[in-house]
Amino acid sequence: MGYEVDFLGVGTESKSGDAIALRFGNLHGARHEQTVVLIDAGFRDTGAELVEHIRNHFGTNTVDLVISSHPDQDHINGLEVVLNELQVKELWIHQPWLHNHKLADEFADGRLTDSSLGERLKQNLERAWSLSKLANRQGISVKEPFTGLTDKTGSVKVLGPTKSYYESLIPNFDGMPARAEASAVANESWLDKALRKVKEFVASWGEDHISDDGQTSAKNNSSVITQLIVDGRRLVFTADAGIQALEYAAEQIECCYSGAEFKLIQIPHHGSRRNIGPTVLNRLIGNPVAQGTYSGVTAIASTAKIGEPKHPRKAVLNAFTHRGARVLVTRGQGIMHYHNAPGRSGWSSLNAEPYHLSYEEEV
Repeated sequence: MGYEVDFLGVGTESKSGDAIALRFGNLHGARHEQTVVLIDAGFRDTGAELVEHIRNHFGTNTVDLVISSHPDQDHINGLEVVLNELQVKELWIHQPWLHNHKLADEFADGRLTDSSLGERLKQNLERAWSLSKLANRQGISVKEPFTGLTDKTGSVKVLGPTKSYYESLIPNFDGMPARAEASAVANESWLDKALRKVKEFVASWGEDHISDDGQTSAKNNSSVITQLIVDGRRLVFTADAGIQALEYAAEQIECCYSGAEFKLIQIPHHGSRRNIGPTVLNRLIGNPVAQGTYSGVTAIASTAKIGEPKHPRKAVLNAFTHRGARVLVTRGQGIMHYHNAPGRSGWSSLNAEPYHLSYEEEV
């Protein structure tokens, strides 16, 4: 048993996104001995790149499972191309209009007309609705990815969110009426944001410059957190999940311990420092280690080629490095992580992210 995990180089300029292709099983054998899974598909143009990647590197037009982590454009827009161009057997996607009375009352034929809802939220829901309907028309099995859902092999499992947690998040999605006042306050503080200063940090080994108090959006916390266990090796994909969502996922790992060794974790939200804290990081991959120690874990952040001001934060990269992780960043180029898989012509090993002894960041 082996696996290949490819983080595509989403974001040719300054906008990061996620598109992950993986296959597992007997990768030296026939196609029917393997399972192909896609997690998100980046922007619309990324969808076409992902289709070609599957055909060229996995040698197939069939995808066993597609997982939509959440309906942000940098994760979901490319999935329509995937569903139209490849033979997809199953789609896991949340359908928030089934879990909230406000959305259920206003949703009709995939178009939200209520002026009290934000335009971006409407667009996000319309994307999810459109994908669900497209899958239904094509005879693709559609399931909602809540905690405990597994694929037919039993190797892919949803660690979060639970259905109840997801439903508690929906009223706080940006663009919901309950968020109108908060959004207004945020708009009023744009000048404060523009005046943020850049601070220089000097790193000391083992000292994290991230906080357990970091807050991300409710929609980010609704992201599907996915686990793959193959050959006693655990891989975790976090999308844009924040600290609270990751805490719940850590509980799943701790309560349902399989003996699998942690080998790969996706650095949440392209390396944002609002999505990860030292306590949950300790629970997921372990406490800080002596400098130069490798824990056996690879941590990958998917970021744009040029990079955004907040992605990836060097403090976040250092925090993973403190725990012995081999940290890699896509920066617009694809990264493959593999185990017991055939070699791939034209791909070479990648140096780990260096430890950042000093850096400047907005505060």
